[in-house]
Amino acid sequence: QLQLVESGGGLVQTGGSLRLSCAASGRTFSDYVMGWFRQAPGKERAFVASIRRDGSNTYYSDSVKGRFSISRDNAKNTLSLQMNSLKPDDTGVYWCAAGALATSETLGAIYYRGQGTQVTVSS
Repeated sequence: QLQLVESGGGLVQTGGSLRLSCAASGRTFSDYVMGWFRQAPGKERAFVASIRRDGSNTYYSDSVKGRFSISRDNAKNTLSLQMNSLKPDDTGVYWCAAGALATSETLGAIYYRGQGTQVTVSS
């Protein structure tokens, strides 16, 4: 099983930045497409970004394109999400996942996911 543990969430003002990390263990990290999702209170889960196994391509939802950047370090078994120009609508629990597909809309099947880290953007 691939264990995923997120960190880096917190409270930030509108326009601020945060960097989320996801530490992986248990299986070969580079075998998996990875991505980030978020869920705001009372809302459905929303896809945020994905990255191919070798990090060669990245994909983003329209709502975060140009503001967020996903990256991975396969040598350190770490996935990251740099979030800039944050807005109140970005508030939610963010969690990383290992999935089947790297696209701009979905990961396809989700094989593993973390517990999540809270991001709160104040206006």
